[in-house]
Amino acid sequence: MKASKYNIPIRSFSNIYRSGKQSNIKYWLIGIILFLIVLLFLPWTQNIKAKGVVTTLLQEERPQEIHSPIPGKIVKWYVKEGDFVKKGDTILQISEIKEDYLDPLLVDRTKLQVDAKKSSVEFYQNKVSTAGSQMQALIKSKGLKIEQLKNKLEQCKNKLIGEKAELAAAINDYNLTKDQYERQEKMYQEGLVSQTQLQQRNTATQNAFAKKIMIENKIAQTQQELTNIQIEQNSIEQEYIEKISKTEGDKYQSLSQIAAGSGEIAKLQNQVSNYVIRNGMYIILAPQDGQIIQANKAGIGEILKEGEQITVIVPNDVNHAVEMFISPIDLPLINRGTKVRFTFDGYPAIVFSGWPESSYGTFGGKVIAIENAIGDNGLFRILVASDSSDRKWPTQLKIGNGAQGISLLKDVPIWYELWRNINGFPPDYYQGIRGEKNVGKKSNTK
Repeated sequence: MKASKYNIPIRSFSNIYRSGKQSNIKYWLIGIILFLIVLLFLPWTQNIKAKGVVTTLLQEERPQEIHSPIPGKIVKWYVKEGDFVKKGDTILQISEIKEDYLDPLLVDRTKLQVDAKKSSVEFYQNKVSTAGSQMQALIKSKGLKIEQLKNKLEQCKNKLIGEKAELAAAINDYNLTKDQYERQEKMYQEGLVSQTQLQQRNTATQNAFAKKIMIENKIAQTQQELTNIQIEQNSIEQEYIEKISKTEGDKYQSLSQIAAGSGEIAKLQNQVSNYVIRNGMYIILAPQDGQIIQANKAGIGEILKEGEQITVIVPNDVNHAVEMFISPIDLPLINRGTKVRFTFDGYPAIVFSGWPESSYGTFGGKVIAIENAIGDNGLFRILVASDSSDRKWPTQLKIGNGAQGISLLKDVPIWYELWRNINGFPPDYYQGIRGEKNVGKKSNTK
């Protein structure tokens, strides 16, 4: 049976056009729409992505430059680039180039100066002791002299008292003889006594008067002697004060020399210590275990300046961390303890940003530090350490490896995330560590 003038079979026509048959496209369309609607209500973890670099958690674990502590000339290398060294291993030997330290016996000769100065100080100490003994002797001698003069003065006073008593007796005797002479003279005038008797009485009166004058002169001499003793006593006092003051001055001068000598000894001892320490700086030692890289000086005999970099040592055992840089707009979303997922350069990973639990090959971390000052690149630096509750980071990580970080925020439905991105709203986040349910408050950031 022919279908048309072209003789096309009816079966072929029906197979091609399938006319009169029911289509399933609408069911597929309905299924896809339902799937998308369900998908919109699936949970989605909001996140912030940022690039980072592998570094260390502690400053002493970072690559450390080794500098020359003093200027010098390279004598011998004990290591080469790429060698692994232990703490205290010898890296380099240098020699002295400054003329002040070229003497190989500098330390010994400085020690001799210290010993000589100590001997000088000891001599001055002996002189101080001698001056002390001199002062004691002078004080004692002064006391004896003063005591002697006091005794002499006391004798003189007693002598003066006796002479005054003798003068009183002489005055009485003179007055008596004078009175007798006057009576004899009156009796002579009356003719009762002879002229010879009158002359005898006159002679007795003159003798009594002379005796009185002599005693008065003795009293005056004794008083002068008493004054001289007092003057001598003051002179002795002044003389010994001068002697004691001179001795005390010598003592203090010696003490001053001792103090100056002690200062010079301390200065010389300081120099000795500095020379000994400087001698120990001719050998450059490894400060810690690590690998030697970037040797800046290569030849023997090259001159090193003070503080010039010699090489770099990279520590063996380090606690890796990642430093990340985030924009200021994302800074309020990051807190200490915020969890971060990492993919490291050279370690393949399958990453689902919204479903970190379904990501493979990523490693967990926690934010431990956030810098308060913005960097020169206009970003804030944060430091992320390994999460002890997650799997360990690769042991093959090296400082400087690249890392891609994903900071995990709040879990929201996919439809909400789409709506937020369409409207340009920032992500929501919890204050506190993500993973703790119902911790903190929802942000009002817009």
